[in-house]
Amino acid sequence: MEIHNIIIKCSFTNNNSSDNKCDSLPTLLTTFCQFLFPGFIAQAKPWMNPVLFGDIAEYTGFQNADPCISRGCKWSKHKKGKVYVPYTISNQYSIREKQIIQGALYSFAKTTCIRFIPRYRQQDYLHIKSESGCYSFVGRRGGEQVVSLQRFGCVYHGVVQHELLHALGFNHEQTRSDRDVHVRILYQNIIHGMEHNFQKFQTNNLGTPYDYNSIMHYGRYAFSKNREPTIIPIPNNNVAIGRATEMSRVDIQRVNKLYCR
Repeated sequence: MEIHNIIIKCSFTNNNSSDNKCDSLPTLLTTFCQFLFPGFIAQAKPWMNPVLFGDIAEYTGFQNADPCISRGCKWSKHKKGKVYVPYTISNQYSIREKQIIQGALYSFAKTTCIRFIPRYRQQDYLHIKSESGCYSFVGRRGGEQVVSLQRFGCVYHGVVQHELLHALGFNHEQTRSDRDVHVRILYQNIIHGMEHNFQKFQTNNLGTPYDYNSIMHYGRYAFSKNREPTIIPIPNNNVAIGRATEMSRVDIQRVNKLYCR
């Protein structure tokens, strides 16, 4: 998938509503609502980091959107066919929170060649820690690479998988080069200044179909300024999007195509 430099620092709280429009939040905060998953509502934050939009982190200066593979951001494949990604988990987390994070890390081993392993002395590794919001850089960046999973907001199985997929080099589903065949972006409902979150790229789709069920798909009301949809599936407007709580079959297929074959 292709990379772009956007992230919004946000945290999420559990909500059982299947179609929550964040009615209880100030207008600005509705832009964060249902950004990644329905049932998670952004909590109020009085600030925004200028290099962090959406949930993808990017260093200042990387303003282009080069394909991840051509930039060499894949994690290395071992001669025996496995891809080992070292990680550390901050002591900020409780025992239960660590169990959830480790469960998501280990879930990749069940269906892919990816093996997240505790760091020993490896130079490049993921440092999972509780910063302000849920976010990750896209692909291997070199050295210590932060994956932020804020406590009391981001430590959920699906959220962890989502950020780990970013770290492996995958971007959001609705940025795909063929997205206009599958969804319609309602720019009139997007908060001013947030339109770049819906930019389309010439992505490497790995020969896989567009996936409404992807853990990487935005919700229907992502970045809405008026509590109206910003993304509508086509031709069937009623298809659910952004509802995944774990990696879909196609998400898994893409990991295997990029890394395991």
